[in-house]
Amino acid sequence: MASYLVTGSSRGLGLALVARLAALPKTEVGTIIATARQDKSPQLREIATTSSGRVQIVKLDVTDESSVKEAVAAVERQLEGKGLDYLVNNAGVSDWSPTGLDGMDNLNETFNINVTGTHLVSRAFLPLLRKGDKKTIINISSTVGSIAMTESYGYLTTPAYKISKAALNMLTAQYAQQYARDGFTVLAISPGWLRTDLGTDKADLSVETGAEKVLDIIQKVTPDQNGKFLNIYVPKSETQNGASHYDGKEIPW
Repeated sequence: MASYLVTGSSRGLGLALVARLAALPKTEVGTIIATARQDKSPQLREIATTSSGRVQIVKLDVTDESSVKEAVAAVERQLEGKGLDYLVNNAGVSDWSPTGLDGMDNLNETFNINVTGTHLVSRAFLPLLRKGDKKTIINISSTVGSIAMTESYGYLTTPAYKISKAALNMLTAQYAQQYARDGFTVLAISPGWLRTDLGTDKADLSVETGAEKVLDIIQKVTPDQNGKFLNIYVPKSETQNGASHYDGKEIPW
């Protein structure tokens, strides 16, 4: 039974990932640690209440080192001496700047959550991950962070988000390189354009589909995929372009 920790679990993809994990057999998924900055989400609490103790909610602000440290201690107690198998860094924010770079006034805030927060959490949980069997870190990224695909997303005026996701991809590569010798597998996954607060209701995939497809990748991860940037796979989407292209292959950096 593998253990999972998902950040940003109060809504959107994080909430859907926790729900999907809780629905899987106990023989596949054991303890599920759902973290959020505010642990007041009624949907998350309902999932935890009906999970027979498998889902544990832990308060965690990824930008606050004290909060991260307290969360590590809480998770260590929940695991009762066992290690953590999978860390899913999902917490993140986006921006909207109609004038593009001229109106980008939240780069530091966006970067702090999407990149620095991922680093703080990953670094803090390394000791528990070392004790786990899978030693896997998943960073939820986006194809908009692909420098090679910049022209495809020129119409999106979310410069801070794009910049932060590109930096997150490099952070992923750095972790993959440094900790490969210790048996870790670290990769970035783009979950697709999802109908969430971040993705808007115009997106072409439900958040449940995104969670299902992301977990399809996570549960089949091999050490050979260390340092990769992967797309989800959605049948019949291979002929689509841009945000609607989900071929299950590597995404260009």
